Amino acid sequence: MSGRDVRATYRLQLGPDLDFAGAEALLPYLDDLGISHLYLSPAWEARAGSTHGYDVIDPAAVSSALGGEDGLRALAAAAHERGMGLVLDVVPNHMATDDANRYWADPALRAQFFDVDEVTGAHRRFFDIDELAGVRQEDPDVFAATHSKVIELVSDGVVDGIRVDHPDGMSDPAGYLRDLAAAGVGTVWVEKILENGEKLRPGWPTAGTTGYEFCVDVQALFVDPAGEAPLTELWTELSGDARPFADWADEAKAEQATTTFTREVERLQRVADVPGAVDALSRLHVYRTYVEPSAGVVSPEDREAVAGLPEAVRRAVLLEADDVPGEWVVRFQQTSSPVMAKGVEDTAFYRYLRLMALNEVGGDPGRFSLPVAEFHAGNAERAERFPLTLLTTSTHDTKRSGDVRARLGALAGLGEEWAGAVRRWRADNVELRAGDVPTAAEELLIYQTLIGAWPIEMDRLEPYLIKALREAKQGTNWVSPDLAHERAVLDFAAALLEHGPFRYGFDGWAMRVADVGARAALGQTLLKLTCPGVPDVYQGDETGFLALVDPDNRRPVDWASRASSLAALRGGDAPSRELAKLHLVWRTLTLRAELPSSFAGSYTPIPAGEGVCAFLRGDDVLVAVALRDPVTGAEGWALPPAAAGRWVDVLSGAEHDLPDRASLASVIGPDGRALLRRLP
Repeated sequence: MSGRDVRATYRLQLGPDLDFAGAEALLPYLDDLGISHLYLSPAWEARAGSTHGYDVIDPAAVSSALGGEDGLRALAAAAHERGMGLVLDVVPNHMATDDANRYWADPALRAQFFDVDEVTGAHRRFFDIDELAGVRQEDPDVFAATHSKVIELVSDGVVDGIRVDHPDGMSDPAGYLRDLAAAGVGTVWVEKILENGEKLRPGWPTAGTTGYEFCVDVQALFVDPAGEAPLTELWTELSGDARPFADWADEAKAEQATTTFTREVERLQRVADVPGAVDALSRLHVYRTYVEPSAGVVSPEDREAVAGLPEAVRRAVLLEADDVPGEWVVRFQQTSSPVMAKGVEDTAFYRYLRLMALNEVGGDPGRFSLPVAEFHAGNAERAERFPLTLLTTSTHDTKRSGDVRARLGALAGLGEEWAGAVRRWRADNVELRAGDVPTAAEELLIYQTLIGAWPIEMDRLEPYLIKALREAKQGTNWVSPDLAHERAVLDFAAALLEHGPFRYGFDGWAMRVADVGARAALGQTLLKLTCPGVPDVYQGDETGFLALVDPDNRRPVDWASRASSLAALRGGDAPSRELAKLHLVWRTLTLRAELPSSFAGSYTPIPAGEGVCAFLRGDDVLVAVALRDPVTGAEGWALPPAAAGRWVDVLSGAEHDLPDRASLASVIGPDGRALLRRLP
């Protein structure tokens, strides 16, 4: 990467509160923290007043509102002066349908640049957003025009890598990535959502994904499997529905295919009337297949993905139906992606509430926990195939921050007690309900949200609950909101905060779960910073970060306070409980900078039972994290001969002789985590 090896990225959300100059002012702090690359949200010319940058109106121009190209180049120069790099977010799938967008405003350009239905004239959309229209990146002239500036910035050494937003929306993601590589864009991460068991396709010229598969794996690793039975029983009791999550997901996808995406399905049927298409969209278990009709390319992964689909659809996707044109295959693949996203992430995740820690982008709430051996296997594969893939626990798109998710995951270890507490609260709070509102499931949503994000006030809780209720599309929805139902749910939540019988028991629960959750969150952070791949820190998440889905997770960050705290830690102050995460991030990233060959080297799992995740990186770094209570589950470990020697814990300063005079429990210590560096 232009001499600036990527070690850790830091995601910044640019917008009205943070422009290029503001990002440049953060460089000293981020450099001290150990960040190697700034990872910027879209910096292209966007619709006037844009708060996120994804509503691009000119991908060949840098945002004037953020400081223009001069501002971006100045930021890059200042970063490069410190040996830091820059990663830009590229949005190739769509642009804003705005008169200020010359490609949209000119009818001739619109017909060339945008994927417009010739029959109806309909804006192929980004998911269900009419104001964001799909771009025809398969046209070489369109690709050249929309990527001229980013290619120039990479060629000039201003930008060191890019992140590709939503590649699954394009007609040919693999071909698009090949075009980027041919244009000289050498380091590319893709925002590809991999479902449970799905692998990033071999042969794609990419450094890896943006890290959601690691996010859901590391969360499931910390979920105690003993909690599955009591939490499933509670959920079945409250919902009155014993179906597995897969059934909820298929039902929601079918709803989306026949409502929100009716026009996409109708367009698909006009190309070719293949029986069972809607059924197939609801049953496909991955976002999409990657068949390339023009080249006749059908991979084994594609064959496996469609094996359970209706026969006519299966044969069509696999190019075995002579009467189905290749355009149908392309359209089907482009349609399955938004159906999956809106059906699962934005509907089923808000309906199936057994344990909301598992309801995360790329996650499968039907998979309750992850054995240590499977976690190691995933790490080993990443080390082999995509050593630069990003690792994350929070992003601008996660349903909850890693800290909230860790708290909710801790409920699995308290399964029977938690189920009992919920039943008591439902009895204690009956007088607060308006008839049968909230429903039992909505009430469970509120309790889990409170326990995960506590303390939280109604100014943050209310917009989240409205969004959650409307996404569930049961008591209310976005198209025809039932304001009376929503008001009753919000009134119930507000009354809870002042209800003595509830608060008497809840406050103790909140403190208890906060303690267990904080330990899990720190353990997950340590794994993110040390497992094979490149750790990504979302803005503000280097300290305690209790955030819900956007816009809650995009609140302003107090960087001045963080910089002051880091300076104190670097000056020798002992880390307080509030600064434990900042201390952990700083010390671990410092170690990565000091021992780059170790973190680029081998990954050796250390067997230590189901209660501990331990491994070696190279020859000089040993990591051990307790997944449950740090006192239990640490009965022993099978250290490889390479671990013999004298080590120091860079987090605590404790020294250990391995393997003879240090038990696993003593190495992990009361904090439940150890980061050891070999002493000379």
